[in-house]
Amino acid sequence: MLSIKEVYEEFEKIGCCSFATLDGRGGVESRIAHFFAYDDEGLYLRTMDVKPFFRQLVEGGCVSVCGERTEAPCTWDEDNMPHFMPGRMVRVSGRVRLLAPDEVSAKAAANPQFNVAVYDLNKYPRTRVLVLCRAHGEVYDYDFNMVHRDHKILRERFCWGGDELEPAGLSIDAEKCVACGACAGACTHKAIVPGADGGAYAILGERCDECGNCFNACPAGAVVQKGLA
Repeated sequence: MLSIKEVYEEFEKIGCCSFATLDGRGGVESRIAHFFAYDDEGLYLRTMDVKPFFRQLVEGGCVSVCGERTEAPCTWDEDNMPHFMPGRMVRVSGRVRLLAPDEVSAKAAANPQFNVAVYDLNKYPRTRVLVLCRAHGEVYDYDFNMVHRDHKILRERFCWGGDELEPAGLSIDAEKCVACGACAGACTHKAIVPGADGGAYAILGERCDECGNCFNACPAGAVVQKGLA
């Protein structure tokens, strides 16, 4: 499982990402921002306490962040079919906590990444620092044209701060599986493998795009959606 440091490095390679928060009126708002530091507690962000972003972070207590980096933009052919170059997406969602001023000072004394926060606090006194302290997410490495490997995607899930890993969306009930192979035949992501000695098939969650083809193809109803066993 990825460490907080590795997750931070994924976001650092992307730079600015989309940060989504609850707006307090039953809706969601998003804006571009970035994480500026990490430690064993989580990922750190900053904003000013006079902004709606700050109010939404504190009142809602949560944030969801997503970003992508790729070798080239998506292109479309004459049939309007998309062609994606290999790339990586990273997303994380969880709970945030507001740091007290003395906490920021203590962290700045031990972590040079906090220098930017200290600079902003001196230049913009309304600056506040928050930490994404309880979170889960994934890195989604895609190569849909299988340029560099023999399968399309590779997903790596992570969590910290007492949060739980988000499970794969589809699985196969071994007791219902009749080992006919229809699911594997329908899978374009090469995410389904047969069991040993002709036993039940299994879905490799790290390769599965959760497209649902196996769910439609299974004659025995053995493909199960998360939470709907």
